[in-house]
Amino acid sequence: MADRPRRAAVLGRPVSHSLSPLLHRAAYAALGLDDWRYDALDVGAEDLPDLLAGLGDEWCGFSVTMPCKQAAVDVADVVEPLPRLLHAANTLIRQDGGWRAENTDVAGIGTALQVAGVESVDRVAVLGAGGTAAAAAVALASLGARHIDVVVREPARADDLVRVLDVLQVPVTVSRLEGAVVDAPVVVSTVPVAGQPAVSALPWRAGQTVLDVLYAPWPTPLAERVTAAGGTVIGGAEVLFWQATVQVELMTGRPAPIAEMRRALDAALARD
Repeated sequence: MADRPRRAAVLGRPVSHSLSPLLHRAAYAALGLDDWRYDALDVGAEDLPDLLAGLGDEWCGFSVTMPCKQAAVDVADVVEPLPRLLHAANTLIRQDGGWRAENTDVAGIGTALQVAGVESVDRVAVLGAGGTAAAAAVALASLGARHIDVVVREPARADDLVRVLDVLQVPVTVSRLEGAVVDAPVVVSTVPVAGQPAVSALPWRAGQTVLDVLYAPWPTPLAERVTAAGGTVIGGAEVLFWQATVQVELMTGRPAPIAEMRRALDAALARD
């Protein structure tokens, strides 16, 4: 049992759909952390500084989702190299003197790919150019990517992602989504729900492995289209799961109870 009550939460807007509370609560129960509590707080990026300034010392950590990932870097007292490179943090950890920004999205994406059998890559593609796309690019670079094709609606929006890949010394080609042919054997889509019709209409083929970071509603139109074409799909729930296991370890200092967290996630997805 914990020495004193502790609190954590997921921050974002909207956040009511998040499965993070389910995963973290399952971890606390398995670890015997009966005095720990994990909530979902509807918070916008502009609210983050005042929120953190007004918290008591029982608060030990936050999972951070959109639209607060960049703001989390800006308000943190210590920023680790990975979130500094991405200018996006999905985790805030309480430490002496303030808050430390971390990013577990990269680990989540990389582990999801490896568990699905993608041990190494060469030429890959990333659909989208936001913070999650940048995290995907870093994960793919760590798996050996020698070239990354970035496919976006507006090429100018890819500037930050190109900057990250320049730092990693990974060559990149940016192309427009309209009329694109994505022929890379491994693809990560970070496109939101509204963009699903456009990406699902691309000419997918058998043999491709596509990680779609969305997990609700599932299957997405992209997932259905890739499967119909004979490709392999990895769902965003895998990314959510693996990044959450790292968050649990960062917040509690204990090894994540993988089996118990997996059972909780599987049960929730089965209900949906």
